[in-house]
Amino acid sequence: MIKWKITDRMAAHGVSIMVLLLIPLIFLFLFSFLIGRYPISPQDVFLVLSSKIFPINVNIPPTLDTVIFQIRFPRIMAAMLVGAALSVAGASFQGLFRNPLVAPDKLGVSAGAGFGASLAILLGTGALIIQGFAFVGGLIAVSLTYIISRTFKGTSMLTLVLCGIAIESFFGALIALSKYVADPFLQLPTIVFWLLGSLAAVTNQQLLFVAPPIIIGMIILLLIRWRINVLSMGEEEAQTLGIDTRRLQIIIIVCCTVLTASSVSICGIIGWVGLVIPHVCRIIVGPDHKVLLPASIIVGAIFLLIIDDISRTLTTVEIPLGILTAIIGAPFFLYLLRKSKEVWA
Repeated sequence: MIKWKITDRMAAHGVSIMVLLLIPLIFLFLFSFLIGRYPISPQDVFLVLSSKIFPINVNIPPTLDTVIFQIRFPRIMAAMLVGAALSVAGASFQGLFRNPLVAPDKLGVSAGAGFGASLAILLGTGALIIQGFAFVGGLIAVSLTYIISRTFKGTSMLTLVLCGIAIESFFGALIALSKYVADPFLQLPTIVFWLLGSLAAVTNQQLLFVAPPIIIGMIILLLIRWRINVLSMGEEEAQTLGIDTRRLQIIIIVCCTVLTASSVSICGIIGWVGLVIPHVCRIIVGPDHKVLLPASIIVGAIFLLIIDDISRTLTTVEIPLGILTAIIGAPFFLYLLRKSKEVWA
């Protein structure tokens, strides 16, 4: 009885923290409209946003409407969606594999998506086709990882990770080959910049393409997050509680793959988000996935939104997101490892 009271108290505490985390997310969402090459006042942002929600007749300059709704709005929403998707995928994978060092791209999805995008660039296709090639490439890579791992006797999660490392290396070699044969003046810079990660060219059309799979994937993971708690204790313990572990593992892998492939397809390869943010959230709300996954969504959105704001305002030339997340994420991860006293099974 005392144990249940303590658990309920911890869950309530986690929910309170998540509600508090929504405040900086809302603030950053509004603040991100103000910064950039074209200065916009808070009054103008409030007026323009209100005119789209409420039937207000106001005279909005076409330039202001374009900057807010065609340039900054899709970029801000994409940063929040990608940050949330990579973070919740990382937290789910770490619970599935019972390993704090597992990231969403461990099964080869990022490398597969990178090769798909590189191939589309070599073929001279448009932005939406590149996005589609990247998405399909990520799904193919993870499918190969899973199929190959099933050919081994006594398949375990460790075997799946090892196969993922091999597939990641294979598609990494294909990416290198695509850069080797690319036109050094036209195609190669595009491939390199895409692989470094950026939200500079995101449009509302691209946002509509990736938003549904990301939202659906996150909803499914949130619905089964209590089962991830059971699965993180081990397959044998989960099976004794009547959980079909094989089916649950497939659902988690598919959802995380869709989340990661969708994210990579719209902004390129962005590392460290899915690895660092779940650690931060465990320090804030604890290891319970019922609270950890929602917290990862919120903190991940906050983190990548901050990174993107820095990317487009720190210098006159935009800094790729992958560079900033690595520069900030790597030292911060080492700090978390030193500070954290978590014990993983």
